[in-house]
Amino acid sequence: MNNKMKVAVMNGIGEMGFEERVIPKVADDEVLVKTEYVGICGSDLHYYETGRIGDYIVEPPFVLGHEAAGTVVEIGKNVKHLRVGDRVTLEPGKTCGNCEFCRSGKYNLCPDVIFFATPPVDGTFQEYVSHEANLCFKLPDNVDTMEGALIEPLAVGFHAAMQGEAHAGQSAVVLGAGCIGLVTMLALKSMGLTEVYVVDIMENRLQKALELGATKVINASKIDAIKSIMELTNGLGCDLVFETAGTEVTSQQSVHMAKKGANIVLVGYGKTGMMNMPMSLALDKEITFKTVFRYRHIYPMAIQAVANGSINLKRIITNIFNLDDVQKAMDFSVNNKSEIVKAVIEI
Repeated sequence: MNNKMKVAVMNGIGEMGFEERVIPKVADDEVLVKTEYVGICGSDLHYYETGRIGDYIVEPPFVLGHEAAGTVVEIGKNVKHLRVGDRVTLEPGKTCGNCEFCRSGKYNLCPDVIFFATPPVDGTFQEYVSHEANLCFKLPDNVDTMEGALIEPLAVGFHAAMQGEAHAGQSAVVLGAGCIGLVTMLALKSMGLTEVYVVDIMENRLQKALELGATKVINASKIDAIKSIMELTNGLGCDLVFETAGTEVTSQQSVHMAKKGANIVLVGYGKTGMMNMPMSLALDKEITFKTVFRYRHIYPMAIQAVANGSINLKRIITNIFNLDDVQKAMDFSVNNKSEIVKAVIEI
């Protein structure tokens, strides 16, 4: 194996380039993965457009990408559960294992997590990645690495559904039909919900939601979304509401769409982090608010749902780009948000 690899780097806001770097060495508890597919996440686009997310500031050259899958090409001496040739999906966050959150099982809240493509940690827009073997999950024979790259966002969808305590017999509305909204809908349906409505303002995303099994879609740019949900639920509202768009308007709508005693799960990140909410109405309805930060203990469940046919991840993908075209991929994703649902990079 040549000891050099191609790495796509962000050289500045709106500027991608390439570097040749040494292929990472594998520690005793790690594996080396030949990266094959990496999803383009909303956080990647946000870093690309603005250079930061909150207190996380990009210092170029920086490697984006954290939704990755590929094939194991080398293993550390302590690794027993994986072999060279295994196809794996990578859970991107390595936690400390010792803090109160890790020890109580809520490792996604670990304050010392090392997470791909979260400054200053480089991501996976590169030909090879070394990663903790326990965070590399073997894919079944009928799940390919393109699907494997989307296990990460699917894990967010499952975590959202579980935060909402979703179960069969409930009605749900998902606000936002981007990738996270769609995987949340898919997770809900795989958990037995048959009445799942999806709201957005982009018609192509709503059509994708219908294609993937939404009970009904609502274009909020054309009709009153709150009125529509209330009519569909005989004036009661939905048992569960998932806000995935991260806007003040949709967050406010979630309270109006919720049934009394409902759970509202806030998934989307807003640009400012500050929102006005109709709290008097939320109090009157005795709403329970839940929030989502990544996921925990979800990858095996998500992989199984894809393997058994409950969820078809490939139908979410609308655009595939080659690593050599990473500048085009990022620019197209930024400038054509109404057309793209999910784009992936083939390494």
